[in-house]
Amino acid sequence: MNSKTLLYILKRIALAVLTIWVVITVTFFVTRAVPGGPFMGEKAVTEAALEALEAKYGLDKPVMEQYFTYLKDIVTKLDFGPSLKLRGRMVIDVIADGMKTSVKLGVVAAFLALGCGIVLGSVAALRRNTILDKIIMVIVTAFVSMPSFIMGTLLLLTFAVIFPIFPANGSTAEGLVLPIITLSLYPMAYITRLTRSSMLDVLGQDYIRTARAKGVSPAKIVFGHALKNSLIPVITYFGPMLAYIVTGSLVVEQIFAVPGIGRAFVSSITNRDYPLIMGTTIVLACLIVIMNLVSDILYKVVDPRITLE
Repeated sequence: MNSKTLLYILKRIALAVLTIWVVITVTFFVTRAVPGGPFMGEKAVTEAALEALEAKYGLDKPVMEQYFTYLKDIVTKLDFGPSLKLRGRMVIDVIADGMKTSVKLGVVAAFLALGCGIVLGSVAALRRNTILDKIIMVIVTAFVSMPSFIMGTLLLLTFAVIFPIFPANGSTAEGLVLPIITLSLYPMAYITRLTRSSMLDVLGQDYIRTARAKGVSPAKIVFGHALKNSLIPVITYFGPMLAYIVTGSLVVEQIFAVPGIGRAFVSSITNRDYPLIMGTTIVLACLIVIMNLVSDILYKVVDPRITLE
């Protein structure tokens, strides 16, 4: 690793830390600015009990003091604090339990989308303007245009109600099949379009025509030159996409009752559970920032001609 690459990585890490700090700060003050509080929905709560609850969780202190205390706990102890609604549970434990399912769901869906998207995009590019190309593009355009909650509902109705092949509840291994398919369809369609357009551009380059003139086999041209060089935009998209699928599948997890981080995030918002809102938001921000950094570094691995500045 040369000095320029190391300097680039250090700059990106510093920018990542700054981004996460901004996310923490904005989320903290926005949640506190919303009228009401986490204990306003408690049944028959007295004024004295409300004051006692706020004192127990430090909500009676000035907002700036709460903010600096929260930052100190995160930096020094990686402590997100206790959940205000799930009594007796720490936020880090709630997130860890949800991430076990969400990561499994997201990683499988992401790599399924990646594999199918690259294959379909390559086939469409190599069979440009044929009936096969047109069929693939019509299908992926439909998947890109259809929101995930519509696709999830259709799959649930078709394969869990009309044809009860898979269970409707995502709490079992069999029940994760439909959520995985739902999460993978949109990114698969997008990757297909990216791969097709990028490969068509690469196939028109001079070095491809030179390789063909020299008698290089079509398979080597496709897999040794064209496909590798056409993956750069796919890598750009795949990193943030993986983070989004893992932590951003809120609607899909609600539709299929998947006990993942998405359900915890939705319940934290409706319950005004400040520590859980903060914890899940920070995890999401960290994943997106890290995957963006990894995808940028992978540019250099895929195409050595790229210089990192």
